[in-house]
Amino acid sequence: MKIGPIDVKHTPSAAPADRKSSNAPVSGTEASAKVELSSQAALQGGDASRADFDKAKVDRISQAIRDGKFDVNAEAIADKLIANARELLPPAAH
Repeated sequence: MKIGPIDVKHTPSAAPADRKSSNAPVSGTEASAKVELSSQAALQGGDASRADFDKAKVDRISQAIRDGKFDVNAEAIADKLIANARELLPPAAH
């Protein structure tokens, strides 16, 4: 995983009103990956229609971002990334 600026080349796109909703690939491109969930993953996914989040909290954070008042705690994010990586790595042999 790369943390930092992402080198993305922006291409002009159609205005939102000109876009058509479609699952078909954009002209000149083709799908680069196909994703299928295992039966176990599908079982753990649960019902996508239920609300498993605090809407009020999401609204507060969204408003803070819009107002430019949302502070990112980089140290907490780094700590959680390291903890997640440790969970994924096999135990070290001593």
